[in-house]
Amino acid sequence: MSTITLVTGANQGIGLATASKLAKAHDHHVIIGSRNAEAGAKAAAQIVADGGSASSVQLDLTSDTSIAAAVKTIETEHGRIDVLINNAGILIDGKNPEQSTRALFTETFNTNVIGTAVLTEALVPLLRKSANPRLVFVSSRMGSLHQATVKDTIFYATDYKAYDASKAALNMLALNYARILEDVDAKVNVVCPHLVKTNLTGWTDYGITPEQGAERIVEMATMKKGDAVTATFSDRDGSIAW
Repeated sequence: MSTITLVTGANQGIGLATASKLAKAHDHHVIIGSRNAEAGAKAAAQIVADGGSASSVQLDLTSDTSIAAAVKTIETEHGRIDVLINNAGILIDGKNPEQSTRALFTETFNTNVIGTAVLTEALVPLLRKSANPRLVFVSSRMGSLHQATVKDTIFYATDYKAYDASKAALNMLALNYARILEDVDAKVNVVCPHLVKTNLTGWTDYGITPEQGAERIVEMATMKKGDAVTATFSDRDGSIAW
């Protein structure tokens, strides 16, 4: 029986690299969650063409209607979710100088935290039906309270207040779901993919490839039940202080 895996924001970048790896190397049936339905369907079709199992759902984390419809589709077609990878997120600090501080924080949190919370909560009943539920929250070192005090980090002076705060909140959200789903032995972990060369980061020359960024996410999504860890924060190099 296939492992049913939903990856949000999976029509490009880290999400697509993660979904492709899970489908082709680990025999997961991946559900591509994409705000743009056409882009999601195209990504799923490419995975299928490459020999993997995939489908797609339209999923806009800022829309409760979209979230509810996506969850209903998954329930109807699969009856459960084994792996949820909360990858979708935005980084808009500094993109619009005319944007007010309130608007910046509202827009950032609406996707990165609130939308992720609404989706995860809606999927709890389907996760409880899995024999080995796993959740991966894709975060960032920039959401680490400890790292924010280390002055020689590469991003110490970078002014990404809204993004940083949203990732710190996402980390706490993940720990809450580790507690909530403890009774079904769910493994809930937070992963920083590193600085990755994607649209989110403006294709920075300093970034690693999406495939490299997906490595730790895939590891946490494919843990065997007896070897699994939970309530951790890590990247491909090891543990990260909260």
